Amino acid sequence: MRSREIHLVRRPAGTPVAGDFATVEREVAAPGAGEVLVRNRWMAVDPAMRGRMDDARSYVPPFALDAPMEGPAIGEVVASNDPGFAPGDIVFSRLGWREAFVAPGEALQKRDCAVLPPQAYLGFAGMTGLTAYAGLFRVGQLKPGDVVFVSAASGGVGSLVCQMAKLKGHKVIGSAGGAAKAAFLRDRLKLDGVIDYKAEPNLTKALAREAKAIGAEGIDLYFDNVGGDHLHAAIAVAKPFARMAICGMISQYNAAGQVTPPRNLTLIMGKRLRLEGFIALDHFDIEQHFLADVSAWHRAGLLDPVETVFDGIDRALDAFNALFDGSSMGRTLVRLG
Repeated sequence: MRSREIHLVRRPAGTPVAGDFATVEREVAAPGAGEVLVRNRWMAVDPAMRGRMDDARSYVPPFALDAPMEGPAIGEVVASNDPGFAPGDIVFSRLGWREAFVAPGEALQKRDCAVLPPQAYLGFAGMTGLTAYAGLFRVGQLKPGDVVFVSAASGGVGSLVCQMAKLKGHKVIGSAGGAAKAAFLRDRLKLDGVIDYKAEPNLTKALAREAKAIGAEGIDLYFDNVGGDHLHAAIAVAKPFARMAICGMISQYNAAGQVTPPRNLTLIMGKRLRLEGFIALDHFDIEQHFLADVSAWHRAGLLDPVETVFDGIDRALDAFNALFDGSSMGRTLVRLG
């Protein structure tokens, strides 16, 4: 079986460019003992993949040069020499960025597509959903009456955080860039306050305005996907004892020089704020509870699986770039042939 895959061939300097990558076609060998041949059907791209392109120490190792990158994928078993898998099984792996692969059975997890569509396990029922769920309920400790602020609210994680907070009865303020995304937050997600940060000269004043418009003196919980000016605004408008779940800082990922931290960190002490960074990998102990909840919400029509879909491995880098240029909405996926 032939497979095309995307290799990282050079560490990006700032924003990745086409020359940092190569598309390589190769023959995929037949599976050996205990191995499984899988053809990928879907893959997902994440902002955190940008960090793995650098040769820097983190909670996951950097991508190797001249080798296929990795990422979450859903595939179909073509052939198996592992008794736990049979042709036709739908499986989750972290071997995206390629059309097909051979891997040991322990690298795969079966997924039940009679309950949810395959791509759901890359979105609201996958790591994206677990990130939103753990950050909002466990790290953020959502409490009755909380006013919630979400940055990158039209993105994969952010749109789910907004929906989960709304279905629990909370007032939610969301920020996104551009008129189309602002309309999406207002009209489709039905948020209580919306900020188009690209149209606001002062993000702190905009957040204070939106909080006041819904009768709030400030925010109680901030779910941070952006960092920078958004985190600055959240600290400024936070009520005493507010909590902040720090999920990502996409505004800093392509910074080639000095990053821009918030300029008001001294307020953390006076307001007795709690800021906690987290990654979903630390919260697999609540995975079954999370899956039960999101499956029930989906069946009840309470969860909208927002997706931006690109077709073909040739569009994988376009999908990744869309995370940073503002053109994607919700979970960004690549549908493979």
